[in-house]
Amino acid sequence: MENRFTTAQSTGAMRRWGPAAFLTLAAVAALTVLTAEAMARQARPAPTEATAPRDAGEPIMAIVTIKTQKVTFYDADGWILRAPVSTGITGRETPAGVFAVLEKDKDHHSSLYDDAWMPNMQRLTWNGVALHGGPLPGYAASHGCVRMPYGFAERLFDKTWIGMRVIISPNDVAPVEFSHSALFVPNAEALAAAPTRAATLTRDAEEAARTADETKTAAATAAREATSLVASLRKLERTKTRADAELKFADKRVAAAKTDQAKAQAEDLKQKAATKAAEAGTQLDTAKADVPSKLAAAAAAKGAAKAAATKKAEATKAASEAKLALEPVSVYISRATQKLYVRRNTHKPWADGGEVFDASIEVPVTIRDPDKPIGTHVFTAVARNGAGLRWTAVTIDDGDDAKDALDRVTIPQQVLDRIAPTAAPRSSIIVSDEPLSSETNYRTEFVAVLNNQPQGGFVTRRPSVDVPVASGNDWGNDGFGFFFQRNWNSQPGNTRPRAGQYNQPMQQRWW
Repeated sequence: MENRFTTAQSTGAMRRWGPAAFLTLAAVAALTVLTAEAMARQARPAPTEATAPRDAGEPIMAIVTIKTQKVTFYDADGWILRAPVSTGITGRETPAGVFAVLEKDKDHHSSLYDDAWMPNMQRLTWNGVALHGGPLPGYAASHGCVRMPYGFAERLFDKTWIGMRVIISPNDVAPVEFSHSALFVPNAEALAAAPTRAATLTRDAEEAARTADETKTAAATAAREATSLVASLRKLERTKTRADAELKFADKRVAAAKTDQAKAQAEDLKQKAATKAAEAGTQLDTAKADVPSKLAAAAAAKGAAKAAATKKAEATKAASEAKLALEPVSVYISRATQKLYVRRNTHKPWADGGEVFDASIEVPVTIRDPDKPIGTHVFTAVARNGAGLRWTAVTIDDGDDAKDALDRVTIPQQVLDRIAPTAAPRSSIIVSDEPLSSETNYRTEFVAVLNNQPQGGFVTRRPSVDVPVASGNDWGNDGFGFFFQRNWNSQPGNTRPRAGQYNQPMQQRWW
C-alpha cells in the first residue's frame, strides 16, 4: 500500500511539473542506461594475448570467435597464438562462416573511411571483410572487419599465407582430432613421383610450346608463299594474254605490209612478240606446276600447326595438373546446390591483387537426405601420419555431427582419383548447408557465410555481379582460362535461404 501511495504521489507531482519534467527524466534515464552499458563494457574482462609454451609450426588455420571476441591460430599440434579482437557492431556485424586469406597488404589505407589506416591487412572477402590491426575497446566496435592488436597483427603478417583457412564462428570452437573413411588417403608412390612428374611434364609443355610456335611460324610462311604464288600466277596469266594479243597484232601488221621496209619492220615486231609470248607461257607453265605443291605445303604446314597447338594445349594442361597435384587441395560440398567444388592455388598473381585459384573441377555430389540440415564442418589435413594424413574437424553450425555429416556424402570416384593420391597437409574438405557466396571467384579459395547469423558487415558491401571464374581451358602459358559467371548462387536446389546475397550499393573498402 505504501508503495502504491508513493507512486501515486509521484505521478501527481509529475502532472503538476508538466512536459519539461518528463523530458528531463527521460534524459536522465537515457544517460543512466548509457552509463550502465559503458560500465558493463568496461567491467568485462578483456582477453589478453597468449603464445603457446612450445615451438610453433606454420599456422594452418585461424578461428575468430565472435561471442568471446578473440582469435586463435593453430598449427598441426594445436593452438599457437591467441589475441583479443574487435568484430562488427550491430547492423555491421562480422559475418560468420568459412573464409581464407585472399590478399595481404602491409600498409593499407581505406578509401571509404577517411583514409583510415588498416595496417597488416589480410583480406577475407573482395567486398571488404578483413583481418587487420586496429583499436580494441574490449567489445565489438568495427564496421565488419576483425580488428587485432597492432603488434599482434604485425608479428602475424609474415606467418600467414594466401589460402590459409580463417573460420569465423558465433561461439567458441576448436579443431579436434578426427578420422573417417571419406577423408583423402594419399598414395605413397604417387606422392613420391609427383615432383618428378611435374618437372617432366613442365619440360614437355615448354617443348610443345616451342614446337607449336615454330610450326605456327612455318605455317604462316607457307601460307604467305602460297598466296604470293597464286597472285603471281594471275599476273603471269595477264602477261601471257597481253603477249598473245601483241603477237596476233604483229601477224596482222605483217599481212598488211605493202613495202619491203614495212614488211621487215612488221616481221621484227612479230619476232619480239613471239619471244615475249613464249617467255610468258614458260613462266606461266612453271608457276602452274608449282601451285599444287605450294598449296599442299601450306595445307600440310597448317595441319602441323594445328596438331602442334593441340599437343601444346594437352601438354600444358597435363603440366598444370601435375603442378596442381603438388598443392594442398580444398573441397567444398554444398547441400544447398548439391555440388562439389575444388580449389587449388596456381600461385599466379592477378594484376588487381591476390592469386588465381584453379576451379576446373565442379561436379554434382550425392548427399543422403538432401532436405535434412547437415551443418557446417571444416575438415583439415594438418600433417602427414605415416603414409596417410592426420585430420582435424571444426563444426560451426547446427546440424549433424562431423561424422554423420561425412557419412551422408558420396564423393564421385573420378574426383577422388584426381585429387586424393597426392593430397597434402593443409588440404581440406568443407561440408555445409550453405551455397558458396557470390564472393567466391577466380581469386578466391572459398567464401561461405552462415545464413542463420547476422551479416551486417557483409550486407553493406555488395559483391561483384560478373566475375571471371577459372576454367580448364588454355590461357596464356599456364593452362588456365576464365569464363564469366553471373553468380554462384544462381544454381538451383538451395533448400535454405541463401546467405551473403544482397543488392545494396557497392562499397569498395572496409573498416
